[in-house]
Amino acid sequence: MRGAASSTGSSTSIVASSHNGGASTSGSAGRRVLVVSIHDVAPPLAPRVRALWDLCESRGLTPALLVVPNWHGVAPLADAPEVVSWIRRCQDAGAEVFLHGERHDEAGLTRGWGDEWRAWGRTAREGEFLTLEEPAARERIARGLALFRELGLQPAGFIPPAWLARSGCARAVSALGLRYTEDTHAVSVHEPGRVRRIASPVVRWSGRTAIRARGSAAVAALRWRAQRREPCVRIALHPGDLAHPVTARSIGTTLDRWLGDRPAVRYADL
Repeated sequence: MRGAASSTGSSTSIVASSHNGGASTSGSAGRRVLVVSIHDVAPPLAPRVRALWDLCESRGLTPALLVVPNWHGVAPLADAPEVVSWIRRCQDAGAEVFLHGERHDEAGLTRGWGDEWRAWGRTAREGEFLTLEEPAARERIARGLALFRELGLQPAGFIPPAWLARSGCARAVSALGLRYTEDTHAVSVHEPGRVRRIASPVVRWSGRTAIRARGSAAVAALRWRAQRREPCVRIALHPGDLAHPVTARSIGTTLDRWLGDRPAVRYADL
């Protein structure tokens, strides 16, 4: 855990504010920045998570870690002290830690037609918060936060699996005192009396099949050409991205391209 995220001390003016929690659009003034995160930090996926960390660290990056308390309901984080210790060491090295669902999958939940449409092509039933209304979302988030406190983890925010959640989830995040959440379009910063929406496209991959691997690598390359002028861009790494050599190669190429164009910062710098 040697490296620290590349950041600068100057402020970043790349946001538009939204008062009372309403929607907003983003401005484009200010410097261009990159935010990198590793999703699905959980005991069964630990070897690939650490491989992604090493990939980032070799480039001077300290990515945010999106941690799942009980992967698929069968891998409690509390039962994996070596993984918890590793996360705490990363946290001490400057990594921001996010709660990333409670179990990540949709076991026991039923999708409606609208949910199916929103999730189409995005996840193989890994959108835990896709169907949850605010009370259920708040209950799961609160349990995760309690566990984090017990384990010595300090959550910066909450990011729903597959970025899929209903509007009540954001209200639950704010009510529970968390500062950050995000979807595929923007990062939301919860502040007293307002929510800032920072427009930010996200580059990600899928290594589940050869077709998806090649397609997502092609899209990552297209995003570099089409979105280089965006003030804030996120790169989201998943353990499954290392399952196929095409996506594994694309990750390194993509990180190098974007890091050559702009500095990497933490969510706290936004």
